[in-house]
This record gives sequence, C-alpha cells and structure tokens, in this order.
Amino acid sequence: MQLLRDPRLIERIPEDFKVCGLVGEPTNKLVGYLAVVSRKLDRPLGVVIQSSSAAGKTSLMDAVLEFVPEEERVKYSAMTGQALFYMDTDLKHKVLAIVEEEGAARASYALKLLQSEGELTIASTGKDPETGNLITQPYRVEGPVALLVTTTARDLDEEFLNRCLVLTVDESREQTKAIHARQREARTLEGLIAKREREVLRRLHQNAQRLLRALDVLNPYARLLTFPDQTTRLRRDHEKYLTLIDTIALVHQHQRALKTATRGEERIEYVEVELSDIALANTIAHEVLGRSLDELPPQTRRLLRLIDRYVVGECKRAHVKRSDFHFSRRALREAITWGDTQLKVHLARLVEFEYLVAQRGVHASLAYELVYEAPDGEELLRFPGLADIEALKHAYDAARSGQTSERSALGRPPVGVRSGGGRGDENAPTPETQSDSDESSAKAAKTHSSGGNGKDPSYTEKPVVPLAARSRGK
Repeated sequence: MQLLRDPRLIERIPEDFKVCGLVGEPTNKLVGYLAVVSRKLDRPLGVVIQSSSAAGKTSLMDAVLEFVPEEERVKYSAMTGQALFYMDTDLKHKVLAIVEEEGAARASYALKLLQSEGELTIASTGKDPETGNLITQPYRVEGPVALLVTTTARDLDEEFLNRCLVLTVDESREQTKAIHARQREARTLEGLIAKREREVLRRLHQNAQRLLRALDVLNPYARLLTFPDQTTRLRRDHEKYLTLIDTIALVHQHQRALKTATRGEERIEYVEVELSDIALANTIAHEVLGRSLDELPPQTRRLLRLIDRYVVGECKRAHVKRSDFHFSRRALREAITWGDTQLKVHLARLVEFEYLVAQRGVHASLAYELVYEAPDGEELLRFPGLADIEALKHAYDAARSGQTSERSALGRPPVGVRSGGGRGDENAPTPETQSDSDESSAKAAKTHSSGGNGKDPSYTEKPVVPLAARSRGK
C-alpha cells in the first residue's frame, strides 16, 4: 500500500525493473507494466514485443510477468488452432502470455477474437453419452484478457497488430554495452546482494497489484480530447489511447478519492482521470502509437536513422555533398555492426519505399544513395492531433458548470415577480387570492434581493425579458 500511495509510483516502476536486471527500455517497461494492470478493465491492452533474435524481447516479457501475481497470469510457449476455444482455465481479467507468435500462428484467429470481443464461443459436434447420437455442444471462454506476445517476424498479420501496442526492443550498441555491464555485475558481491533484493521487489509488486481493485474509470476531460483521424486503423488506436489513460488512473486509485454515483438501485464506484494521466499517455503515444502513422516497420525506421547519421559523418569527413556520396552494403555493415541478412532485408524495404536509390557500382555490386534527410533533433515520430494539456485545462475550466460542490451563483432568480393582470377572465385572481399572491411576491422579492440564496447581499436582480421580446432579438 505504501508503494501504491507513493507520489513517485510511475518513476519507481522502471527503477524497480532496473534493480531486477532489466536495463534501459524505460518506455517499454512502463507500457508493459500498464498493459498487465489493464487486465482489471473491461477492455484491456494487448502488447506485441518485436525484435530480432537474442535482442531481449523474452527478457522484457519475463520481467513484466514477474510483477504479476501467479494466480493472474497464464503463459504458453505454443498453442494449437482450437486450444483457446476448449480451454477450461479461467482467463477473465488475467494476463495471457505467448512466448513466440510463431508458436501460436494457428491460434491467431482465436486471439484476435478474444482481444476484440472479450470472449470466445464455439459450437462443436459431439456424441451424447447416454444415447450415442450426435449433438451440438456450445463452448465459451470468458475474457477479457491482457495479451503479451513476443515475435521475431518482420511482417505480422495486420489485423492482429492493429489490436495491440507494438513495442520494439532497443538493439543499439549502447544498449548492448549496458547489458554486458549488468551481466558482469551479476557475478560480483553487489550482484549477489541485488539478487536477494530482486525477489523482495517482485513480491512487493505482486502484492501491490493484488491490492488494485477493478474499478470503473471516469474521464471528465473525455469530450475535450482530440485524436488524429486520417486512417481507419486510428479508430482502434483511439480506443487504445483512451484505455491507456484509464489504466494510468487505475494504478493511482489509492492516491485519489473514490467517488460513487447512484442510478436507481445501481451504485457505481469510480476513480477520476487527472490531467497528469493524460500528459503521461500523450508522452507514451508519441513513441508507441506514432508507429501507426509510419509507413516503415520500427526496425526499418531505426536503420534509416542509422544510415542518416552514417552519411552525415562520412560527408563531413570526405567534404562531399550528400547527393555525391554512395555507400556499399559492406561499408554500412561494418559501420553500424548489423548482420548481413538483417541488413539486406531492411535495405530492400528502404529501396522499395524510395528512401534509398540503388545503383550498380564497380564489379556489378550495389551502391546506395540516401535521398532522405532526418529532421534536426527529431528522434521519435510525433503523433499529431493530441490535445495540449494547458489548452485542455483552460477548456475544461471554461466548460465547468457546477459539477463540484462549489456551484456558481444563480443568474436570474428561479421565480420572477408576478406580472400585473392582463385582460379579465374567469381565472382572474380574487381580492383574497390577490392579497395572498402579493404577500408571496413580497417574500420572494426579499429573498432575491439578498442574492437568491440568502448569502450574497450584493446580488442584483436582472430584469425579466418577455419571451416575445427575446424572440425578436431585443
């Protein structure tokens, strides 16, 4: 409970992952943690961790799963096509982890349904044990589940990807050096002591997640949020963005007052979203959801940035223009230390999308020219169209109309002074009823002159404008 009430809770999550042996990857660690916590919502997040072999995708998944209570996670190495439909394990509000997407390729249809529908249903033919006749038996697997999948595949099923957040592992040389340093440190006395501390942190986060309740989340800023709408895929990305905000608020439930609303006999208990939750979700969206608008896969985009840096450095060293500098695959491979097979695949994709131009060089070898220039200081793709936090705050303050206990003062009085009699009819007031009416009007006028609520003596009653005059615009 002390961890959940810590104002630095979000900062502590990546720090605790680091103590547990996972270096770097601050955004990936945080998104993975939030994704498994989202299992307590009605529409949890799904995450696909994509990288080349031995880059550390399984280590990231295992580190995230170790913070989840054992009774709330299910992990498989492979899965047959019909396995999910006949599963007798309760998956509701749990984490389903699949080590390699290739091992569950035949179950991809069931996984997609489980993500979008929140449940699986199938009608199967079987024999009646009493009569031996064939009968139709329904099977149902109840969700929803938070999904974690790792893969080395460069091209995945688009329908599966647009249901999940895609995380890519840092494969830079600096990250490799940091991993090597951590591996060496684990053999020292400090590393042996840290090994005991890791077990304490794992139990701490597992117990903290047990203390998180499955609450509804109310977003008072929801109608004021904005999101890009260029492609149909962004319809699902928008839902993932809103779920990300809800999950951040859910994690902070023990730092905020829980509120209730009653509708008839139904009682709703919920936690409210704050502006800090939206600000954090925007930061994550720029790095994670920004890939939805990118025509290049993450690893190909990363290679493009590495080529750009390589070309800039070589042009400065040789004092040549970018348009006059050509490079071979071998020279690039030696400069950025990528494997030849991996480099060949992503170079071909860059040529296909016309970021590079391939030309025949000496001895019929390929030489590449870079026809793309990265914007200065722009390491990440920006996700356009998200609401600015300051503008959101001002818009929300302007739109508030007595939602809190401190409501604004009344404008015009709820009951105006009775107008004089018009043309006589059978409903005209008698002298007795007229005196009663005058007395009531005097009391109402006295109340209105004191502010309508007896608290503001400076209140000035506004003149009552006849409806006919208002309709003429006067």
